[in-house]
Amino acid sequence: MSHITAKELALWQAQDFDFELLDVRRAGARAEHGAQIEGAQWHDPAAWLDWKDGIGTQRPAALYCAKGHEIGQGLTTALRVLGVDARYLVGGMQGWLDDGRPTQPLNGSGVPS
Repeated sequence: MSHITAKELALWQAQDFDFELLDVRRAGARAEHGAQIEGAQWHDPAAWLDWKDGIGTQRPAALYCAKGHEIGQGLTTALRVLGVDARYLVGGMQGWLDDGRPTQPLNGSGVPS
């Protein structure tokens, strides 16, 4: 299965690589943490059938969930079947944090501050 490491994702960001960054953590996990990886757009994983067609096939997509397991890997597989060059973040948000990478705080309504 296609994946991306925290180091590789940080390199994509630093080089202004053209890609979509999707935060697919459950709403509760996202709110509990209170932050996201800069540039990410949140998509409710429970409603993926509603947003899947809005993910373009012209550029790669990197997805992250809380820990890089079922949600991130499952949605990566589903999007790849639909023709998206998708990859999940190894370790998810926790892996990103464990690697010492920066985050962007969310305001009270769940959007970046």
